[in-house]
Amino acid sequence: MPALNLPYYVAKISEKGGKRFIYDAIRRKNVALTPEEWVRQHFVNYLITEKEYPESLIANEVPLSLNGTTKRCDTVVYNRFLTPLMIIEYKAPSVEITQTVFDQIIRYNMCMHVSYLVVSNGLNHYCCRIDYKNGTYSFLNSIPDYPFLNNSI
Repeated sequence: MPALNLPYYVAKISEKGGKRFIYDAIRRKNVALTPEEWVRQHFVNYLITEKEYPESLIANEVPLSLNGTTKRCDTVVYNRFLTPLMIIEYKAPSVEITQTVFDQIIRYNMCMHVSYLVVSNGLNHYCCRIDYKNGTYSFLNSIPDYPFLNNSI
């Protein structure tokens, strides 16, 4: 798997039946090792180890109903009252982050109403804060630390 623009960590990789798996500490199980999953596991590790996000307030593959279909948010971060704060959408490192990717996460947010949207392909990371009161949004220079994120709402 390619090197990412995220801190290194020792991923737990296994193989079974000729297929590679990576351990997801959030879901507490091995999942298929795809390029997108490689990004997810590194990014979640970054949130926990560098940005002080509580592991217990992070969920992967969160289902939601959108226009009569079931979709899944790649990762959702919650506050201590289990209100969603952030949606994170991952793409493989080979996938360019385009308006289409942002459109996808914005559609998900129609259901979730979070204050932060993050998109990452492991190389480039974009974080947007939504101000519902003023009907505006702004891109941040970095991913906020969890204590700031949790207190800024």
